[in-house]
Amino acid sequence: MSTQNLLETLRHIVGAKYVITDPSQTERYRTGYRFGTGNALAVVRPATLWEQWQVLEVCVEADVIVISQAANTGITGGSNPFGNDYDRDVVIINTMRNDNVQLILNGEQAICLPGSTLNHLEQELKPYGREPHSVIGSSCIGASVIGGVCNNSGGSLVQRGPAYTEMALYAQRNADGKLELINHLGIDLGNSPQEILTNLQEGKYQSKDIHSTGKKGHDHNYCNHVREINADTPARFNADPARLYEASGSAGRLGVFAVRVDTFAAEKNTAVFYIGTNDTAVLTKLRRDMLGTFEEIPISGEYIHRTAFDIAAKYGKDTFWYIKNVGTQYLPRLFSMKAWGDRIAKKIPFMPNHFSEKFLQFTSKLMPKHLPQILLDYRNQYEHHLILKMGGKGVDEARTYLKKEFSDSSKGAYTECDASLAQAAMLLRFAVASAAIRYRSVHEKEVEDIVALDIALRRNDEDWFEKLPPELDDKILYKLYYGHFMCHVFHQDYVIKKGYNCEEIEEEMLKLLDKRGAQYPAEHNVGHLYHANDNLKSFYNSLDPTNTFNPGIGKTSKKKDWK
Repeated sequence: MSTQNLLETLRHIVGAKYVITDPSQTERYRTGYRFGTGNALAVVRPATLWEQWQVLEVCVEADVIVISQAANTGITGGSNPFGNDYDRDVVIINTMRNDNVQLILNGEQAICLPGSTLNHLEQELKPYGREPHSVIGSSCIGASVIGGVCNNSGGSLVQRGPAYTEMALYAQRNADGKLELINHLGIDLGNSPQEILTNLQEGKYQSKDIHSTGKKGHDHNYCNHVREINADTPARFNADPARLYEASGSAGRLGVFAVRVDTFAAEKNTAVFYIGTNDTAVLTKLRRDMLGTFEEIPISGEYIHRTAFDIAAKYGKDTFWYIKNVGTQYLPRLFSMKAWGDRIAKKIPFMPNHFSEKFLQFTSKLMPKHLPQILLDYRNQYEHHLILKMGGKGVDEARTYLKKEFSDSSKGAYTECDASLAQAAMLLRFAVASAAIRYRSVHEKEVEDIVALDIALRRNDEDWFEKLPPELDDKILYKLYYGHFMCHVFHQDYVIKKGYNCEEIEEEMLKLLDKRGAQYPAEHNVGHLYHANDNLKSFYNSLDPTNTFNPGIGKTSKKKDWK
């Protein structure tokens, strides 16, 4: 099939408006949220599952590369082209027009179509008193449910584990090059692809068509797994073979149409404690005691180092303010407006690089003080901070434990937060993730780039706080340490001084992590930043033997048939 015939056929399927070929208009889809860019023949935006199937059929017939993409919020470049060394044309299928959530079993499970977002699912579940896998983090920037499943997204909620399901509806190209539709949703929807996909799209099925398959809609064992504090392996990481199953962990190697996931009862009785200390051993003991002996393990335990606190307080102020005063449901719109502003600014010669980031940082200076004084006092007194959220019986367990442990003030201090203080602490933690990017944009003359690592330490690792050798430390302006402390998952963002090679620095960092027995990435997928290990490569190969879907992920081959 010629390129012209391919484009004409795609326009016939989805409409000419939704086949985008102008590079200036495809740039937002071709460029990662944080990393990577490349060329694409076209961006196609189907409105329905049936349109999406037809687009896949045509792309397979034309033997082009397919990169499926929802909100494009991944930070390792895993949902956009990377470079221009592919051996075939690239077509990006953006699924965000198909934001469709269908609750089943009285809200205990949800069927999520390709464009459905975590935020949308959260809103749908509120009347049922239930929540999705993640309620702050990826949900706030518009991330999709299917994207989370395909990328083993982790999140902050200790009891829920990584996003995972064994029930999905997906397209797979087999070794003979044929496209197959596989329905493992456990719902009777018909026989032909058109019948199955149309019935699901329109919700044309009844309770009797929904079956209990014995398959899991989340990782039921994680809450026990994370308690094994003496285990010499991490609690969760991207390439864990126990959590690679069809769509789960597939990283775009399949054309996923829908996933069936569990939802979770929202805990009504909760309390948040803010803890500060200058001794990492205090937090180590707290983690081991709570996971090892408490009847109820924490809902979340978010760690922030003082440097991360400082950068987030200054360079995440507008993010904090926006979420607090406008709400998370509108945050994806803000990110879309930012992208639009940057596209316009690039066309105007005198406009600065990173226009939106610099503009927002300027406006943030005009905003009133946003952090409660007690958080600033903790920042001044303590290097290490933990935001601990407990629920149910765990609330009183934590109150008793913390009162006893911090009776010796030399260990540090804690406070039980009211609603306002709890919100402020969590918003500060959320703001850390984008603060390093803002700092890089505002200080581009001093910063080479950011090396962002996402690591999982062994569950029995008590020496968790990183100490870098001087030859590496001297190349870094700031080290931002934050993460999901109970799971021993840490995000480590290094702001690199101008003139140093970031790739070389990253390789040195990874060697040090290998010596510590860490796994990486922990929850953001390998994308184009990390090497996929042999187990993950084998999984990708089994899903996509012709290397049609998202080739090159995990620094694997981009060539047809993996050559």
